[in-house]
Amino acid sequence: MKLLSPAPVFSHVYDKTALSVNVNKVALLRNSRHLDIPSVCRAAELCLEAGAQGITVHPRPDERHIRPDDVFELAALMKDWPDREFNIEGNPFQNLMGFVHDLAARGLPLHQCTFVPDSEDQFTSDHGWNFPEDAGRLAPLIEQAHDRRVRVSLFMDPVPEAMAAAKAVGADRVEFYTETYARAWATSEKAEVLARFTRAAQAAAAAGLGINAGHDLNSDNLAEFVREVPGVLEVSIGHAFVADALELGYAATTRRYLHCITQAFAPA
Repeated sequence: MKLLSPAPVFSHVYDKTALSVNVNKVALLRNSRHLDIPSVCRAAELCLEAGAQGITVHPRPDERHIRPDDVFELAALMKDWPDREFNIEGNPFQNLMGFVHDLAARGLPLHQCTFVPDSEDQFTSDHGWNFPEDAGRLAPLIEQAHDRRVRVSLFMDPVPEAMAAAKAVGADRVEFYTETYARAWATSEKAEVLARFTRAAQAAAAAGLGINAGHDLNSDNLAEFVREVPGVLEVSIGHAFVADALELGYAATTRRYLHCITQAFAPA
């Protein structure tokens, strides 16, 4: 049996949870006209200047927001920010692996790809991978990413029993799908839902996985999630971030979300 390629080694180590800004909704607004505004690259640059540790995109096959040119232009921009990370999300059975291969061929940076089990016409991500059903299909694609020194994170529901299987298939990290937490945040169910994420994070850490999180996190619920769920290395935030940026601007919004993370690490 062929052994999986060794996991990539990265030098980007942050003292707190990293903030990766998803700029998809900037592209969605731009695509509503033919004027090339607002600029996706300028949005990313302003967020990076304000302290964001990464940029995330999810280029869907229908190009309804991020387009292929955006991916390559953002990757070129990231060359000027060697201490930050570029993360591409998507379904590896659709267009994601093409970007992984093409970026490597062009010598452009890609630090992480997040495998998401979306259908081509799906409105937004709404569930994680299933194990053992998806294991056989995912393993060779994870290996391809590792061959190009790209970290792989699997989009997962907070199911503790699935964490060891995610590690066994070769994943480096899992990204917890956090919409259930966001829906429960202002309700009496919040404590129970948070406990579910905590148990899943503990299982992920025990399996040797890094932990990311994303989907409907915002400036109200972010600090509590990072404080209560152990070991979150990165949060990827797009919709709420861009909504806030329409009122506050990119730089101020970046600082607000970074402050939320700082609050999570402050002594009680």
